[in-house]
Amino acid sequence: MRWNFSWPVFRRFGSAFAIGVALAATSGCTVPVDAVAGISVTDDGHLLGIMMVCGHHIDGATLYVDSSDADKEVTVGSWTADRSLTAGLATWTLDSPSAGWTATRPLEPLTAKTTYDLYGWTEDNSWSSGNVSFTVTDRDRLTPGTVRYDDVSDNGDESAVTVPVAEFKAKACENN
Repeated sequence: MRWNFSWPVFRRFGSAFAIGVALAATSGCTVPVDAVAGISVTDDGHLLGIMMVCGHHIDGATLYVDSSDADKEVTVGSWTADRSLTAGLATWTLDSPSAGWTATRPLEPLTAKTTYDLYGWTEDNSWSSGNVSFTVTDRDRLTPGTVRYDDVSDNGDESAVTVPVAEFKAKACENN
């Protein structure tokens, strides 16, 4: 039996296969999001981390300076919860010790004109939170009882919003 071989068909198949491999290699390696991070302030001005866990768990949080160059991202604070956070709202002070939390990297002083991101993570990389971006000016505009977080609309657009804690608790997980 003789095989009839077509080079144009082989090249098309090879190209399609290579494109499929490239797409598979560049997608799908992210940790699923099932929580929403936010920030607030206490009555005496301490910065609060806020985490609304939507269904699974979060083990800690990290505050970092974002950069388009991954080698230039700088962690400025990191905290581990004494027990995994499960569905619901959790808060902790970022700049001083907080019950139920261990500062694995104490918060460094925040500087003007720098954008910070806070996000939650799990030790096994099974879940994460959406992050919240903010500057010192954004922090200074907060009042106790309000939360700044990055809201995701039905069409996937993100925008920073500041809402009362009760509204954050009620709506943060809607588009998550």
